[in-house]
Amino acid sequence: MTDQDFLPGLTPGHLGAPVLEREAPPPGAPRPRPDAPDPHRRRNGLACALTAFALVAVFGGIGVTGYTWFQRQRRPPAAADYAGQGSGSVQVSVPEGAGLSQIASALVRNGVVASSLAFTRAAKGSAAAAGRIQPGTYTLKQKMSAAAALSVLIDPANANGLTIPEGWRGYQIYAAIDKKLKLPDGTTQKAAKEQGAELGLPDFANGSPEGYLFPATYAVTDGTTPLDLLKQMVDRAGKEFSRDDANVVAQNLGQSLYGLVTVASMVQGEADNTEDMGKVARVIYNRLAKGMPLQLDSTINYALGRSTLNTTVTDTRLDSPYNTYLHPGLPPSPISNPGRQAIMAALDPTPGDWLYFVTVKPGDTRFTDNYDVHQRNVAEFNAARAAKPSSPGPGTPSTQGAGRP
Repeated sequence: MTDQDFLPGLTPGHLGAPVLEREAPPPGAPRPRPDAPDPHRRRNGLACALTAFALVAVFGGIGVTGYTWFQRQRRPPAAADYAGQGSGSVQVSVPEGAGLSQIASALVRNGVVASSLAFTRAAKGSAAAAGRIQPGTYTLKQKMSAAAALSVLIDPANANGLTIPEGWRGYQIYAAIDKKLKLPDGTTQKAAKEQGAELGLPDFANGSPEGYLFPATYAVTDGTTPLDLLKQMVDRAGKEFSRDDANVVAQNLGQSLYGLVTVASMVQGEADNTEDMGKVARVIYNRLAKGMPLQLDSTINYALGRSTLNTTVTDTRLDSPYNTYLHPGLPPSPISNPGRQAIMAALDPTPGDWLYFVTVKPGDTRFTDNYDVHQRNVAEFNAARAAKPSSPGPGTPSTQGAGRP
């Protein structure tokens, strides 16, 4: 018995215990080669390698396929398009303010181009097309290429439209419609009077379109009638006057909505430029608030059916409800058909205390709340007018502006 037998807890191989020798193989048994490969392990390694290669091939293929799909998605899809100049004839109207998508839809609807996408791409890719398509009615062909249709639309000479300038009066608009539609003089005015109930005017207008014939460009087709154009104008004006909760604005300014229309018409007739429109509107509201007569030459010109910068003392004695020298408050109806800037000026006048204004020369309108200063401005205006050989004599102290306290 050795000392190990007396040491509890010590077993062969334990720290401090002697290491037992391996038993020798029986005689004649072959000794295993320490470096001999394991055939099972070799097969397992080959299988792993083949699996890894297969996975790389599969996922690589998926990656290539995915990248190809992604690239195809990034590439714009082909757009259906016709070739050539087309055939036949069709009229397509482009309303004012129409965008490319709206125009493209109208072209597709009328069989002019094959797809909206083809036309919008052609238009966006053409520097010459930027902002060049004017309102009007165009005569095109069916089954045209997008490029061919675009070339027709960007030529203003091809637009069959009627343009109404800002500040025109009703009788001027009626005459322009008659001329455009090749109708006898007076046809449109008669339609406005006899078919006024169909125009869509507000009740407070009492059947008078003045002030509601909105200045813009309107498309004209072979079948367009005077009533068609008048209804479009009234509809546009109604939308403009419904901006910014116009009824509330009117109340805040101490006016009715019809009063705002009338103010806008006077602003259109009095302002020398769009920048001064807000100030002119403010003068009108200030004088109304103080109970002062407006003393505007534009209202007398309307009563006399004329347009002039020269108003005489005799003119200011005219017996007419539109004579704002004699009659306080607003005239009985609008005196022109105002554009968008004049309407916005009436809705949102420039803050100020002005009571007088006079346009001494183009681009030089002077506003003041002092009557003596205004008189000096008027004298300067009259001196400048008198210095021109072809100009008529001097006007009243209120020529082209509100004038007397």
